[in-house]
Amino acid sequence: MTVVALDIGATKFAAGVVGLAGEVRDVRRVEVPRENVWEACRGLLLEVVEGGLVGAVGIGSAGPIDVRAGVTGPLNIPEWKSGFPIVAEVRGLFPGAAIRFAMDGACLALAEHHLGALRGVANGLAMTVSSGIGGGIIADGRVLVGRSGNAGHIGHIVVPGWDVPCECGGVGCVEAIASGMSSVRWARQQGWSGDTGMALAAAAHAGDEIAVAALHRSGTALGQAIASAAALLDIDRVVIGGGFAQSGEPLWAPLLAAVARHARLGFLRELTVVPSRITNGATLVGAGVLAAGHASTGIAD
Repeated sequence: MTVVALDIGATKFAAGVVGLAGEVRDVRRVEVPRENVWEACRGLLLEVVEGGLVGAVGIGSAGPIDVRAGVTGPLNIPEWKSGFPIVAEVRGLFPGAAIRFAMDGACLALAEHHLGALRGVANGLAMTVSSGIGGGIIADGRVLVGRSGNAGHIGHIVVPGWDVPCECGGVGCVEAIASGMSSVRWARQQGWSGDTGMALAAAAHAGDEIAVAALHRSGTALGQAIASAAALLDIDRVVIGGGFAQSGEPLWAPLLAAVARHARLGFLRELTVVPSRITNGATLVGAGVLAAGHASTGIAD
């Protein structure tokens, strides 16, 4: 029986086959289209399984989600934003398969806890800083999913000093300030001419003043959000992955400075913030852990 992992991201779908050791292989990706989104996702899944019998599917999705109803509503996928019954559709595609569904942040936490920098850490936070910002929580050795499956939405912690509108409908969310897309948007408003987070990071390393300011702004907001989350959750370590998190010192220096400034309670003295060591899609890796049904996930079928 084939075990499949599926990552529903803001801009891409990724899927692969989960191996006996928990690795995800034969990974294939497709851009999320503006229309006929399920058709693109369905085609990707069928391409990955190549007609084989499917025993289990692990789905990690950008949120918000409703894990009890099996519905996903990613903010950056307009066609699905009001809710799409992903579990029912995947179950219809693979009758008899066990379908396990979680927010992408929970899958991040699973990946880091089983294979990455949260291995052996009982209480920690895994984050992705990319086109959006997400997170997942490990509490007492198990992933924390919450009432509806949305625990870990650190991208919607409100940070002080900014009233930037967010896709969620609120203002001042760290995702609206510090994600790759938000940082590029702000830099372009200041006169920068690039169009990607990677280009913005390269410009900052080259000394471009606007790019440096953009990454300083983003890193500071991230550090503030992390300090708030750490105080709330009483965690030992924060692990940060995602494409924009690889921007280097222009992002990480203000991030760590903001954590040091705000995380001042005595029980936070040992808090560490480190980059992820998982380089090939942590959400997909976590969806593989989920599909394999590890008892420590705390997530039921």
